[in-house]
Amino acid sequence: MAWLDVLLGARLANRDYGRRKIGAFEGLPAMGLDGLGSSAYGPEAALTILIPLGAAGSAYIEGVMAPIVALLMILFVSYWQTIRAYPNNGGAYIVTKENLGTNVSLLAAAALMIDYVLNVAVGISAGVGALVSAAPALHPYILPICLGVLVLVTIANLRGTLDAGRLFAAPTYLFVVSFVAIIAIGVAKALLSGGHPAPVAPPPAPPPATESLSLWLLLRAFASGCTAMTGVEAVSNGMSAFREPPVKYGHRTLAAIVGILAILLAGIAYLANSYRIMAMDQTQPGYRSVLSQLVGAVIGENAFFYVAIGSLLCVLVLSANTSFVDFPRLCRMVAEDGFLPKSFAIAGRRLVFSVGILYLAATAGTLLFAFGGITDRLIPLFAIGAFLTFTLSQGGMAVHWRRALRRSKSRREAGAHHLHFWINAVGASATGLALAVIIVAKFLEGAWITILVIPAVIALLVSIHRYYRWVAREVCDPGPLEIDAGSSPIILIPIEDWDKLTAKALRLALTLSPDVVGVHLTHLSGPEAREREESLRARWRGSVEQPAAAAGIAAPRLMILQAQYRDIHEPVLKLAGELGQKFPGRSVAVLIPEVVKRHWYQYLLHVGYADHLRRQLLRKGDSRLAVIDVPWRL
Repeated sequence: MAWLDVLLGARLANRDYGRRKIGAFEGLPAMGLDGLGSSAYGPEAALTILIPLGAAGSAYIEGVMAPIVALLMILFVSYWQTIRAYPNNGGAYIVTKENLGTNVSLLAAAALMIDYVLNVAVGISAGVGALVSAAPALHPYILPICLGVLVLVTIANLRGTLDAGRLFAAPTYLFVVSFVAIIAIGVAKALLSGGHPAPVAPPPAPPPATESLSLWLLLRAFASGCTAMTGVEAVSNGMSAFREPPVKYGHRTLAAIVGILAILLAGIAYLANSYRIMAMDQTQPGYRSVLSQLVGAVIGENAFFYVAIGSLLCVLVLSANTSFVDFPRLCRMVAEDGFLPKSFAIAGRRLVFSVGILYLAATAGTLLFAFGGITDRLIPLFAIGAFLTFTLSQGGMAVHWRRALRRSKSRREAGAHHLHFWINAVGASATGLALAVIIVAKFLEGAWITILVIPAVIALLVSIHRYYRWVAREVCDPGPLEIDAGSSPIILIPIEDWDKLTAKALRLALTLSPDVVGVHLTHLSGPEAREREESLRARWRGSVEQPAAAAGIAAPRLMILQAQYRDIHEPVLKLAGELGQKFPGRSVAVLIPEVVKRHWYQYLLHVGYADHLRRQLLRKGDSRLAVIDVPWRL
């Protein structure tokens, strides 16, 4: 078995595509890890902004998270009906393309792509932050651990969405059970103690206050906390991954993600206030995440603590999986419309879009490296892409229902469409307002980078589309086939010596044209070169010209040219040009004999003249020059 089969699994046939789709059980770990994982860094990001308030900062976290949970419920209702309206793919790109036009759909695509890349970087860095908070000795190795986790998640997804969903199911469901239980225990303790429970393991003391409360500070905290809602759109973007009926499994998965996330966000905010838990600086030794402090305060640092933190670590580092499921599918749709390279639309060995997966891994790895794997440095860039796509998607759906309303055939149908319209209109307005707050609050902290990158991505997509349109114009309908029986090509065969490769190329050439020229290139001059030329001419007369004369056909000629600067393509191109001028009605074909290399060491042991010559002829030859490979298998 090849090593690639061991690492990625055996190659799958096209008929296996339907069996590789997922249900709700695999859907939660495949598409929900982003949303579930954001429950860890969303509240912590908000608490980080409240650090200047000192011990009083935790008292305001409930007020910050309440509107975020309300927005989450609005998005849930909005995406529920989006899935029903677009059961195959209800992502922002499709919805905006059909309802708001191509230009808006490119804005949605660019925002989604950036959001997915940032989700990978933030999720992994937050997961490693949870690991470091449980094992402080690992703090100096944050970046290498982040990159190692990225490689692991990439390999898992190259094996296929079904395999990744099943592989990540155990830590996902362990996380849900653990933290729902911890929140239930913590809330019960808080209620029984009158709202001031005694922590089992007291959290670190917050720093002294350096600022007073202000509306601006609360808006910044809200903007940071909104990162907790990233991932809600994942189900509608990945509907093509679900088995039949997709709407049923999509709805189940969306309901599970939003329900669990709402419980976690509300519970974390309540307990952070009850136990007076504040965020800490991740760049400093001794850092402990908010959830690590919360679990310790509720149940202490016992075996259950390490099980819960271990499951949290897994969910956070694996939360990148949501992007690895949806990003390649988005790229496939964009590529099919001609705005990304066609390779993004080709399914790989495991029926996933491998180019998209590898591109996502490379860009996220670059981002992790640039920001040192520190979550707080990445958070300001986050959420803009998500909320922009929320707003565009809901706006597109509002237009969709408006059109459906005009086509209504009954009052009942019109009433249903009217209700759907207002749900999406309210969703677009709410997320649009939140987006404005996020941009203003986070602009100077790094959000300006995302705002600049989005138009740059759109410009790249448009440039790719222009290129494909230019190619289409160049190779468009040539009209009726022009047939000229007398215009066989002049064939050139670059040869090193008289051998079996040359003989095979000559046999093929003589079936295509009577005008065949063997071209031997000399690299150096001197007695040895002249001796080799004479030897080759003698063998050519005896092995080529005499058998051809006996068969009554025109004998292939031998030309020996000087490769003055050792570039073998230059004399061939010059000869092809001269022949084209001398015989303007005929084309020139170059047959290149080549040993087929099957093993890695053969690439080192062979010079590679054939590869070089082929590339240069294709690059620099004119439209009448054809290149034909003649393989020789050892």
